[in-house]
Parts: sequence; structure tokens; C-alpha cells
Amino acid sequence: MVTMQDVAERAGVTKQTVSNVISGRVTVRPSTEARVRAAIDELGYVPNLVARSLATGNTRTVGLFVPTLTTAFYADVVEAVEDVLDEHGYRLLLCTTRRDGERARRHLAGLTSRSVDALLIAGDQDLIDHLPLLAHARFPVVLCAWETDAPERFPVVTIDYDHSGYLAGRHLRALGHERVAVLASPAHSVRVEGFRRAFADDGVTVSDRAVHLAPDPSFRGGIAAAHAALAAAPGTTALFATHDVLAAGALVAAREAGRSVPHSLSVVGLDDSPEGLLSHPALTSVALPKREMARQAIELLLGGSTAAGAPPTPRRLLRPELVVRASTGPAASDLAL
Repeated sequence: MVTMQDVAERAGVTKQTVSNVISGRVTVRPSTEARVRAAIDELGYVPNLVARSLATGNTRTVGLFVPTLTTAFYADVVEAVEDVLDEHGYRLLLCTTRRDGERARRHLAGLTSRSVDALLIAGDQDLIDHLPLLAHARFPVVLCAWETDAPERFPVVTIDYDHSGYLAGRHLRALGHERVAVLASPAHSVRVEGFRRAFADDGVTVSDRAVHLAPDPSFRGGIAAAHAALAAAPGTTALFATHDVLAAGALVAAREAGRSVPHSLSVVGLDDSPEGLLSHPALTSVALPKREMARQAIELLLGGSTAAGAPPTPRRLLRPELVVRASTGPAASDLAL
């Protein structure tokens, strides 16, 4: 195995100079750095990252918690986090909770004793009751994609989920819809309240009976919830789904129920995910700035905002935007009740 000493001898410098070039912590003359890097390339030297971590106390590794990788939302978050970390010279240690509170607790407890420089927690599912485990963590922690009230002691970069529901509701109100139903994941109560507020602004009430919880946050869950909504209120002219995968299922349920989208039934989703782009008709959705959220969260984590003297709990709230496609249209006036 090629060692740092071998590189030093090939380049005609000291071992410390090679270390300075690799770490970048000390400025080295350009001509000397060029010789060192040429020697590294010639010998095929690969730094011993474990040894470097032990020597410096810096692992160049950031932990990331997500509930799942089965949805496009969290897959996009992970890719964005990895991209930003790569730009800063950090590696990613990924943990999935799989919506299992006990699994989340075990991972979180184990991570506090592992060598990471920082931790990003994406999504408030499964973890909120276990955050006290981080009380004595030796690394900074930032939360993102947090839909419920976040603990005050942690910085947060998240999305205005209430406004996302509001945008969907105002779009349907502008098209004249009053008889609407909501297909929701149990974790998306904030989105539902935003949607209701959009109708309440015009004096229209979206009742509890109009909110149908999907049995699971999946395509099949969307089909089941949509069938339940249309059976409960056949006069419904629009469906709002709090996640695009539920909306994609709703489009299938609409066809099975003989409802033409958007002529007799409008469908709007939330997330602007591939499920919506590939659906037929193309899904109107509220786009969430998940990549920008991930970028800002990592930059907050690494950029000194969590350092001594900085504001202890910065809050950043990003705004969603409506993307209108072919799945929504004016409310049908001749719909049989």
C-alpha cells in the first residue's frame, strides 16, 4: 500500500507538506503543490480517511435521516443533499426510519456515538419524540421538511405547507368549484387546513366529511381514498390530494367511476413529482422547492449559522408555487347529483 511517506519521497518534500496539500488547511506554494499532486497521481495514493479522522477529529461526513426513499420527494431531497455535500467536500451517511418509531430511535441513539460532523433530519415523521436523544450531541443539527411545530432549540429550513394547500384551494375556487373532497395522508393536516382556509375566504366550508384519509401514502391508497370520496358525495366536482402519488391514484379511480378529468372532475395534487408528470391527463400540482430547501439546510449546517455567536434557532420558510396542467378545469354545472 502506498503511504504518505512514499508520496513525500517522490515529490522531494516532507510528509507534513503532503498532509498540508491533502487537507488544504495550510497554504503551500503552487509549484510544491503541483509536485505533490503529480506524485499522488503517479503512485495512485489514496488517503487513509479513518486515520485522518482520528488525527483531526473531523470526519467530513454528514448524517441524513429521511422517513423513506420510496417517494420522489425524499429521493430528491437525498440527491440534493448529496450534491451540496460533494461541493463542500463532505460525504453522506444515510439513515431511513421507514416510518417506524422504534427503528428511528435506534438509529438516532446510535448516531450520537458515531463519527459525524453534523446531522440533517428531513421530515418530522417518527422522530419528534426522540429528538431529546440529541441533547448532548457533539455536532450541529438542522431540521428540514418539517411540517409540524419544530422544537425551538434546532434550526429549521422548511416549506410553507399551509400555503401549499391554500394555493391548491384558491386555484379550484377560481375555477368555480365548491363541492370538493380531500384525499389526505394523516401526516398532512397542515396542508388540509391551508386548503380549507382558501375556501373559507369565500365563505365556503370544507367539512370533515369531505376529508378522506388514505389507508397508506401510495398509489393504491389514492385509488381507495378517491373511490370513498366519490361514493360518499357523487356530486363532487374536484379532488385535492395532499401528495401527488395519491392524486395519481385518484385519476385511476376517476376513470373507474366513469368520471372524465377535467370535464366532470378536476384533480389537483401537491409536490410536482414524476407521478404527476407521467399521469394522464398531466396533473396540476403545487410544486415544493425541495432541492432549494435541501441546499439551504446543508449550507446552514456547514456555513457557521449554528456556530457560537450565531442566532441559536434560525427559521427559514420557503414558498411553494402552483403548476397548472391539464387535470383541472371549470366546475361542471350539469353534474348529476
